[in-house]
Amino acid sequence: MINEQIKDKEIRLIGEHGEQLGVMPSKDAFKIAQDANLDLVKIAPNAEPPVCRIIDYSKFRYEQARKEKENKKKQKTTETKEIQLTPGIADNDLNTKAGQARKFITKGNKVKVALRFRGREMAHQQAGMEIILSFCQKLEDVAVVDKPPKMEGRNLVVILAEKK
Repeated sequence: MINEQIKDKEIRLIGEHGEQLGVMPSKDAFKIAQDANLDLVKIAPNAEPPVCRIIDYSKFRYEQARKEKENKKKQKTTETKEIQLTPGIADNDLNTKAGQARKFITKGNKVKVALRFRGREMAHQQAGMEIILSFCQKLEDVAVVDKPPKMEGRNLVVILAEKK
């Protein structure tokens, strides 16, 4: 809220240079801001009494937008890539999939490895667990198990993350 939008009877006012001007009626504070050719901005609406500050509002908004943009640059988003396996996968195919997973992990992504059981393959879940564990062993130099192997419906799922 800025200028005339502030309807509180009394506010705590902070000057343009950060000095405390005390508690006063909002109309008086607005007049002080107008005399300085600046805006009265409510910065802490939940305080008792609400805290307002005399600042140049457009400059304040610009600074806030710049800070948010800077913070966004510093954020690092991690994607989860998925690799699907089957219980009858051959060793060379498993090595190829491990190579793909290695690329994803070195780029900073997490890897979700899903081994899908179809039809009668559900009877051989232990063989699927062995395939998942051997896959994890191939990547243990660059990855660590973030979420251990677990059955989710017809899929055996494990999540790998980059080693720190």
